[in-house]
Amino acid sequence: MARAPLMQLTDLSLTFGGDPLFAGVSLTVQPGDRIALVGRNGSGKSTLLKVMAGLVEPDRGTRAVPAGVGVGYLEQEPDFSGHATLGDWAAAGLPPGEGWRLAAAAEGLGLRPEAPVATASGGERRRAALARLLAAGPDLMLLDEPTNHLDIAAIGWLEARLAETKAAVVLISHDRAFLRALSRSVLWIDRGEVRRLDRGFEAFEDWREEVWAAEDEARHRLDRRIRAEGRWAVEGISARRRRNQGRLRALQAMRAERAAMIRRQGTAAMALEAAPQSGRLVIEAKGVSKAFAGRTIVRGLDLRVMRGDRIAFVGQNGVGKTTLLKLLLGEVQPDSGTVRHGSGLEVAVFDQARAALDPAATLWESLTGDPALRVSGRSDQVMVRGQPRHVVGYLKDFLFSEAQARAPVGSLSGGERARLLLARIMARPSNLLVLDEPTNDLDVETLDLLQELLGDYEGTVLLVSHDRDFLDRVATLTVAMEGDGRATVYAGGWSDYRAQRGGDESQPPAPVRRAAAAQAPAAPAREARPGRAAPRLTFTERHRLEALPAEIDRLAAEVARLSELLAQPDLYSRDPARFARAGAALAERQAALAAAEEEWLALAERAEQAEGQAGEGPRAAG
Repeated sequence: MARAPLMQLTDLSLTFGGDPLFAGVSLTVQPGDRIALVGRNGSGKSTLLKVMAGLVEPDRGTRAVPAGVGVGYLEQEPDFSGHATLGDWAAAGLPPGEGWRLAAAAEGLGLRPEAPVATASGGERRRAALARLLAAGPDLMLLDEPTNHLDIAAIGWLEARLAETKAAVVLISHDRAFLRALSRSVLWIDRGEVRRLDRGFEAFEDWREEVWAAEDEARHRLDRRIRAEGRWAVEGISARRRRNQGRLRALQAMRAERAAMIRRQGTAAMALEAAPQSGRLVIEAKGVSKAFAGRTIVRGLDLRVMRGDRIAFVGQNGVGKTTLLKLLLGEVQPDSGTVRHGSGLEVAVFDQARAALDPAATLWESLTGDPALRVSGRSDQVMVRGQPRHVVGYLKDFLFSEAQARAPVGSLSGGERARLLLARIMARPSNLLVLDEPTNDLDVETLDLLQELLGDYEGTVLLVSHDRDFLDRVATLTVAMEGDGRATVYAGGWSDYRAQRGGDESQPPAPVRRAAAAQAPAAPAREARPGRAAPRLTFTERHRLEALPAEIDRLAAEVARLSELLAQPDLYSRDPARFARAGAALAERQAALAAAEEEWLALAERAEQAEGQAGEGPRAAG
């Protein structure tokens, strides 16, 4: 016997500002559904979720929920007014005798119920909202960005809790790993239309490309028909004849259909431009320790940040990741130890609190009011990577409309605020990019583009994020802050860090020690001897072996470019200083290229010897 649906939406339409947000939406939520609600920032995801929660009335259509079905809604910014502590707010409305549910959720999420509302952080407020929803135990949970501001431990607990719940779940999230783990179907809002895929999020991106390809082919076919019929209409066939009137009407209908097609919104035209290169050493921390109110943030940290590193900082909320960033940037002074900066640093910072944005200012003012972007004597232009741009044109690069340019920042969604802040920091050249929770609220397409930009960026990146997928895609080193002042560096991203922490628990993980002293030169490959196993590569050496080909290609390209420059016959007479700098740079790059090639050869030979001996027989215990 089929079970009754938990919710039925029929022919819903909603219009904001003259444009339809969505139209003709009909969908059913069944018991046990796990639905991911996806779409671009501003496409209407949160609004549709509010319609499902009964908080927004559609212009047309019906929402039906059977009697006795409980619907719980997690909003992005709940109202905590009237409550002294987070626990008081979370327990409000909970039936007597059900306090254990709240206690269990609070323990799993790491919520401190006694925390005052007035001083609670974004992460603490999100934990309280989730604990309140989970304790209520609704039949249908509507979750709007549940992982925002949560640390990875809390995200993992929530993921496991939702996986085992009997309630249906509809969720909005930018966290790919979270969506892949939980979803069984996908609702995709695209240009006012809601499509459904009855498979999980792991199949969504391939399906989306198929839909777009079919759409493009249909549009091309229609364009070809319109061109052919248009030629017929002007090449002498009389439209006055009765038999031709129908064909002309059909042509007009095709033109109207083509005009009604809504062009897909392109990706943001974001770009990063590195300032002149910093020194090879970017930041050097020696014996750095810091404590606040008796709580140790970091103890005895030795860390060298080299040009081109992508370093991720991970750990539970409150462990001190942002404080460590400020220590490394010199914004906070250590209690002991030293922090030294390399030469020529130009820093751009993306802060998780979006503090650089004034909610009362317009988007226009947010750009033109920035002294670093202001064009002297022009109130309608901003300086973008050394070139003046009209402020509206630059905002359009980041998918803002002309009408939004004069709107207040406070009217933007979380994702739109993140895009505006990216517009500000990407307008100025930098060689050290500091990103504190950049992934919150960004849609999947913008995250993809940001990942590509960071991959091509010639500078150095310091990154704080709880998005496991993003960390895996971007980070080359991970600093794990494990509490009690311990901060340890591991090669690779989140999955690499977890792999090094896992396995044989009797063996400690193998961290990458970026000591304050200079790195020792790579040891030469040892010749394999009969009866003795060749030394296997460590995880760090394997990672280095994989990374060296790209480094060799880059150095070879720089050598070729400098050689081409020095080959200009008039360079010395025209600019002797530039000739001297290029000659010195060429010698440096050639030496670096030779060293990288020798290092790769040594590591490759050791890897080949170890693999050969593994194929001949059991590997000797070591």
